[in-house]
Amino acid sequence: MRWTSQRVPQGRRMRSIQLVDMQAGGDVSRIVLDGVGPLPGGSVLEQMRYIQAYADGFRRWLLNEPYGDPFMSIDLIVPPADPRADAGYIIMEAMGYPLYSGSNTLCTATAVLEQGLVPMEDGVQQLVLESPGGLAYITARNRNGRVESVTTRSEPAFVAERHLKASVPGYGTVPFTLAWSGAYFALLDAPGLGFELNAHDTPELARFGLAFVEAARPVVTQDHPSLGRVGPLPFAHFMGPLDVTDTGFRSTSATYVHPGVICRSPTGTGMSARLALMYDCGQISDGETLEAVSPRGSSFLATVLGEAQVAGFKAVNSEITGRAWPLALSRIVLDLDDPLVDCSDLEPILLPS
Repeated sequence: MRWTSQRVPQGRRMRSIQLVDMQAGGDVSRIVLDGVGPLPGGSVLEQMRYIQAYADGFRRWLLNEPYGDPFMSIDLIVPPADPRADAGYIIMEAMGYPLYSGSNTLCTATAVLEQGLVPMEDGVQQLVLESPGGLAYITARNRNGRVESVTTRSEPAFVAERHLKASVPGYGTVPFTLAWSGAYFALLDAPGLGFELNAHDTPELARFGLAFVEAARPVVTQDHPSLGRVGPLPFAHFMGPLDVTDTGFRSTSATYVHPGVICRSPTGTGMSARLALMYDCGQISDGETLEAVSPRGSSFLATVLGEAQVAGFKAVNSEITGRAWPLALSRIVLDLDDPLVDCSDLEPILLPS
């Protein structure tokens, strides 16, 4: 229910949005259900680019103090343009606007069903979401009004460039591989850098990630072969050693988000980027799995579906399985005269309270 004129004090310039906060693997996604007006643009990608160019204050408002935390993500539900999609969503993080995210997709799909935006069916249910990076195909397993697991398949991932090097102050020359999985990821060998990828390592991982991404950005492309300009390098993914399991592999991993964030979850896109490298090297085959474990101990399961092509690059289709949990259902209220919020590029997209 929106604020009515009787409930807003006269003379106050108030706005409000409705949120459901979810977490998957420990990463919190704030799903925006209501309070944002129609956005210009046809596709979800065009709607995202409008917010990015003209209303970035919305992202800053919900991710910065006193209203939020940079470790969170925002998922804004929008109308899809693709007729195959049930809903669209725009992802916002500390680094900006990733075109796709695994943990955010797990959270958004769960919220869409549990909040009734799409009627939930008991048992196995298929759902399609339109992200800025393309369609995400969802298989939800539901029981008694709850989503017990989500499997999401996004666009293919591929290795963009190998044998890159960055000269990182304080750490020396660091080799890495560049892969695309909804964003560009620098893939790093954690043992070679002296990291065990546990909770104790997290502060140093964040310090290294900050220095590394700043040093690597000048040598990394900002263009995607079909999507065009996608901005500077936003992510680094630390890869732990591989252990063999009955169905494939298990490994510790950690994803750095610029600036200064180590994800609590293993991150679906980080896993997809690593799968692209493993598949390209012949380390993993169709039908095999990779269970990735974050420094906090949470895990997602990735499954290789088969080879694909992206603009001439050998790519791999995969799916990620995990579970999202509800944390809070709330309405956040903003006084546009609040001196701690820059409303200069925020107000136009918010509906009047």
